[in-house]
Amino acid sequence: MTKLFGTNGIRGVFGETFTLDLVSEITLSLATYFRKGPILVGYDGRKSSIIVSKTVCSSLNSAGFDCAIAGLVPTPCLQFSTKTLGYQGGIMITASHNPPQYNGIKPTAKDGVEISRDDELKVEEIYFKKNWKITPRKLGITKKIENTVETYLKGIKSQVNTQKIKSRKFRIVLDLGNGAQAVTAPQLCRELGCEVITINENIDGFFPGRGSEPTPQNLHLLSKTVIESKADLGVAFDGDGDRSIFCDNTGEILTGDRSALLLSQFLLGKNPKSKIVTTMNSTSRIEDIAAASNSKVIRTKVGSVEVSREMVSTKALIGFEENGGFMYGKHNQVRDGAMTMAIALDLLAASKKSISDELALLPSSFTTKGKVECTKDDAARIIQMLKKEDHKKDTTDGIKIIFSKSNWVMVRPSGTEPIVRIYAESDSQENLDVLFRKYMEKIKSILVR
Repeated sequence: MTKLFGTNGIRGVFGETFTLDLVSEITLSLATYFRKGPILVGYDGRKSSIIVSKTVCSSLNSAGFDCAIAGLVPTPCLQFSTKTLGYQGGIMITASHNPPQYNGIKPTAKDGVEISRDDELKVEEIYFKKNWKITPRKLGITKKIENTVETYLKGIKSQVNTQKIKSRKFRIVLDLGNGAQAVTAPQLCRELGCEVITINENIDGFFPGRGSEPTPQNLHLLSKTVIESKADLGVAFDGDGDRSIFCDNTGEILTGDRSALLLSQFLLGKNPKSKIVTTMNSTSRIEDIAAASNSKVIRTKVGSVEVSREMVSTKALIGFEENGGFMYGKHNQVRDGAMTMAIALDLLAASKKSISDELALLPSSFTTKGKVECTKDDAARIIQMLKKEDHKKDTTDGIKIIFSKSNWVMVRPSGTEPIVRIYAESDSQENLDVLFRKYMEKIKSILVR
């Protein structure tokens, strides 16, 4: 078990569990891991991000590494630019969807993808042994670069039919969530000929509009704006812009699973016999979509690192998580909210139907999720008790109790917060409600024992 890295990077409450001393020592450990520079550094809009970035850069410089500051950019922009512009690695300062008091670090390898779980362990070993193999002949320098956004948007546009999208003159509503995609998503849409309506567009590390994580419960303004403006599509992003949640033209907020099925069907139609990588807690319907194009589904533990690195090793076309994280291998094997949005526009441009009509053609899928606050010990106790269930079980990641192909419930401790997450899928909304309520009550009853 790692001690610093969670499900996605290193995170903590700034000034408490995520201090500048910790940042400096983690950066020195990453420098030892990277071995040479230059390193690209970017950050999100959190209040502590600029001072953390200065600490990261000064630590890299003290180790003899040159670094370049990309400034305030979405995580996928930093990752794509690391690969495309030839950096030896990247460091993104962000706590993604965590509350405002958090911050963190996501390291990126030179291929533009998050470092692997094995490499996370190597970084941790360096950190805990203070084994910094650094003997600089001179201090490194820090410079600011201005072309990361241009590089990122150019890369996205190269993957879609820009002329066809422009010809449709779509109207799109963007809920930017006071986050980092405010730097790139509106510009991308305008360059694709869209009429853009934005909400929560001001970058603010306190995320005052609706919080840093887009959920069906906090996207009512997006839904309302799509309906009132008669938009073709609505998109909401998380704090660092690597995830996107869709709202169809009727105002319905889609689950990450539902949008992933739609995009996968579109991409597999053009690329049969491909590979799709997804997590244990995503919809079982992806196997049906894959079978129609003679494609293969590969399942991993929860976490974008797990999916990304599996995509790299298997040369997969598609990767996704149920939380709105979608990955397109031809662009970069990482979650990318803006790339995902561009694929949706490409789909609409190729279709004569609305997005709601396209969704109606998919196999039915009923999924939900929730969370319960608890300690790590309590989470372990919950999983241990659920192992006694008299049903088929998979303990690859937490515990997944399987009743049939499309009826299951999964419980796992979060790698970033003191909670357990509960996921479920069923063959009808009624059955899903019963199943989810039953296991939520079981979990709560275990906690009070």
